[in-house]
Amino acid sequence: MAVIQWFPGHMAKAIRQMEENVHLVDIVFELVDARIPASSRNPEVARIAKNKPHLIILTKKDLADPQQTAAWLNYYRSQNQPAFAIDSRANVTPKQITKIAMSILADKLAAEQAKGLKERPMRAMTVGVPNVGKSTLLNHLVNRKAAQVGDTPGVTKSQQWLRSNKHLELLDTPGILWPKFKDQETAQKLAVTGAIKEKLYAKDDVALFALNFFRKYHRAALIDRYHLAEADLDLSDVDLLLKITEKVGMRDDYLRASDRLILDARHKKLGGFTLDRAPEVGDSHND
Repeated sequence: MAVIQWFPGHMAKAIRQMEENVHLVDIVFELVDARIPASSRNPEVARIAKNKPHLIILTKKDLADPQQTAAWLNYYRSQNQPAFAIDSRANVTPKQITKIAMSILADKLAAEQAKGLKERPMRAMTVGVPNVGKSTLLNHLVNRKAAQVGDTPGVTKSQQWLRSNKHLELLDTPGILWPKFKDQETAQKLAVTGAIKEKLYAKDDVALFALNFFRKYHRAALIDRYHLAEADLDLSDVDLLLKITEKVGMRDDYLRASDRLILDARHKKLGGFTLDRAPEVGDSHND
């Protein structure tokens, strides 16, 4: 299996800029992909955010397993970590985010008011891995196309301030990964969900990783999508990929079929899924 790693110069620069600007904000909005709530949490964010109030926003909840999303939110609550899941395009989202941020910062805002300080908007830094849906959310929050949007990771490459409403200002930051993944399973999950540029990983490796997951947790979806027999799921991962290649009319072009499988997963052709399984409340878990 080829090693997956991606940490270009603009990401290193973005981390330095975040370190320089974090003192300007009241709260950090960390966007994570609801399909990989643990694997899409950049360890650099915790270091940079330091003691700043912190809100985890699970994006793309419509693509995730709803039961797992609920379990993750329950886990975060048990850890006293503010978090909620969103559909970035829903009309109620800007109001929800503003309300939650005001709740988290209530003591700070009240203290400023007690000192007679002029009322001001809250300032939030938005951070997340590439292609997590940050630009889509920000454009919805400010009601205009202020941030570039694309299906390719790495679209946003610079920081900018955006005004959401009279209560909230946002510092947009580029999608960033970290210098070295702790393991290749994390890298595979990031690749399946589209956080890593396609040219940087072997599609058949990533497809086999995804296939193993769907065989374990979403067997019926595989059978239905690729017209498989139940017995086909007893094949090895490699043989099952070859069977799917044949079933979708690609003969022995398993690389093309690998691409098809990955895209099917991303576009919910195999149903909503969550690669990071939520820990039971009470379990120790390092996000």
